[in-house]
Amino acid sequence: MNRDELQRLSEDRIEDAKALLAAERWSAAFYMSGYSIECALKACVAKQIKQYDFPDKAFLSDLYIHDLSKLLKKAGLEKERQAKEVGSPSFKNFWKVVSSWSEQSRYESRSEAEARDLLLAIGHDEEGVLSWVKQHW
Repeated sequence: MNRDELQRLSEDRIEDAKALLAAERWSAAFYMSGYSIECALKACVAKQIKQYDFPDKAFLSDLYIHDLSKLLKKAGLEKERQAKEVGSPSFKNFWKVVSSWSEQSRYESRSEAEARDLLLAIGHDEEGVLSWVKQHW
């Protein structure tokens, strides 16, 4: 798995989420939406790893997680997120919605409203979390 593949997966998963939403598969749409951000953040982390560097073992083992807040920190984007939130209350609200997603979401039942809210928070053209992450990948 490399950065390009993670970027493609992120974009594929958000398209999958849209299709699932259209098919009224709320829980699956919710899960896929969040998974798109996980892949996008991992692409940001992959950008930091130089081609011929041998990464630190602890750094690598900490990447096999699904916690978006921890991945954001590993990607080195925590300060940028905080700065973005200061200038954009919409982004702040969107990040709050997105950060509520977890790997456990795949086992949980979600409503239409929850699925639509997460997809909006991620996919909003101007203030969405995915557009912001893409600026850093």
